[in-house]
Amino acid sequence: MKIKLMEMIAPSFYSVHHDVRQKKHTYYWLKGGRGSTKSSFVSIEIVIGMMSDPDANAVILRKVKETLRESVYEQMLWAIDQLGVSHLWRESLSPLSITYVPTGQKIIFKGADKPKKVKSSKFRRGYAKYIWYEEVDEFGGVREIRTINQTLVRGGPDIQVFYTYNPPESQNNWVNVEVEQQKFRDDTLVHSSTYLDVPKEWLGEQFIQDAEFLKKHNYKKYEHEYLGVVTGTGAEVFNNVTLRRITDEEIARFDKIYRGLDFGFAADPLHYTENYYDKARRRLFIFSEIHQVGLKNREAVEKIKKFNPMNDWITADSSDPRTISEFNDLGLRIRGAKKGPGSVEHGIKWLQDLNEIIIDPERCPNTAREFTSYEIERDAHGNLKGTYPDKDNHSIDATRYSLEDEMKGKPKIKTFKGGL
Repeated sequence: MKIKLMEMIAPSFYSVHHDVRQKKHTYYWLKGGRGSTKSSFVSIEIVIGMMSDPDANAVILRKVKETLRESVYEQMLWAIDQLGVSHLWRESLSPLSITYVPTGQKIIFKGADKPKKVKSSKFRRGYAKYIWYEEVDEFGGVREIRTINQTLVRGGPDIQVFYTYNPPESQNNWVNVEVEQQKFRDDTLVHSSTYLDVPKEWLGEQFIQDAEFLKKHNYKKYEHEYLGVVTGTGAEVFNNVTLRRITDEEIARFDKIYRGLDFGFAADPLHYTENYYDKARRRLFIFSEIHQVGLKNREAVEKIKKFNPMNDWITADSSDPRTISEFNDLGLRIRGAKKGPGSVEHGIKWLQDLNEIIIDPERCPNTAREFTSYEIERDAHGNLKGTYPDKDNHSIDATRYSLEDEMKGKPKIKTFKGGL
């Protein structure tokens, strides 16, 4: 089927259309503000793709099941009508589905209120070639998405997964963080779009007037809502983080490596970190991590030794001297961080004051997630609290411990059994 691009797809999606048709990528993260027509684009692509491949079916998801009918279901019917092929498709409300009559291929719709209960679907023929997460930012996080994909992404070649969303305000929101990491994957395309690339007659005069009014009276809100700009909420702790690949060549030039360890307790993970501090430029490079729940001490030591074969010093949380002693007995050179009143606040502010914290999201995905999602909490009235939250900060704590000498001007550090 040939598609008349000028009539159905906004110019900003021409290149993405060709990319999809040529099967260049598996995952498509399509972000944009209001009126960017990203959802219209995906619905067109799915209908065209299914009618071109008799084994292709589609699964379309929203976080809340009740939102399916009035959103993606109607969107798919719109695409079918636009393509002039409604006589070839049969719609059903119970169960919610749309069937391609000539072959029996199906578009099915699923709510992900309980991700673990999203099961793979049986199709009369073929497999789920197209998977679409609409308003993906409403989902609970990348782990939730991964759980669903492990069920759905199977059974056939050239599977393509679409994620559409309006970027949340906060850079620290999980979807904004995840997309920054996805840019490094060869099987993924990240695309941005706005209403400015869409023919005005598609949007209507009232839409344009509303956008211009907000642009004039509240430009920051306009940037977020209409341009899809991540403008921030004001609660972010670290605004100096850069996520990028740190090459082996860079690491080979690092002349002093700092190592820190935050012990896991109960459901909390153990976190080990390695980093390099460029003092002259006030830049921190974080390039290694171990982040795991349920590690026994001996297992943890063996894992750490693989990262630290020369057994260089590690600075750890000093609140558990018994564990430090056991780690020493197992062969690690480890010492406790010298804590004190205000040490947490001082350490975080020192990290905030750096010109740049560079984190490799491939080598250190949990460090990237924690640093970029760490925010001051709000009270019941929406006001920012005056303290830093003590949760989801294991990599931050380990980093503080590792750099304690730099932060405090090389104080005397408390050592335990096996120390110098």
